[in-house]
Amino acid sequence: QVQLVESGGGLVQAGDSLRLSCAASGRSLSTYGMGWFRQAPGKEREFVAAISWNGLNTDYADSVKGRFTISRNSAKNTVDLQMHSLKPEDTAVYYCAARILGVVHIKQYDYWGQGTQVTVSS
Repeated sequence: QVQLVESGGGLVQAGDSLRLSCAASGRSLSTYGMGWFRQAPGKEREFVAAISWNGLNTDYADSVKGRFTISRNSAKNTVDLQMHSLKPEDTAVYYCAARILGVVHIKQYDYWGQGTQVTVSS
């Protein structure tokens, strides 16, 4: 069982940057493929970004390409989502997810965090 905890959400203005982190309690994330998803009010949860278990591959939704970067921080045992040039349409609850030995082209995950709210004002 992997317990994931997201942090770093908040209220920002359009054009600002924000960095989200996903941490696992008591377990290394080094063998887990990780993903970030988001869900806006009244909408279905959607894929945002993914990184393979070995960190060699990443994937992004078209809507965030060039603005968001997913990365691993082995020292902190976190997977981070750096978000730049935020837009009001990025407003959502952001969730991280994990899958053992996960690869980026399989968007199915076994463990999910509780989410962190990101609100971008215009």
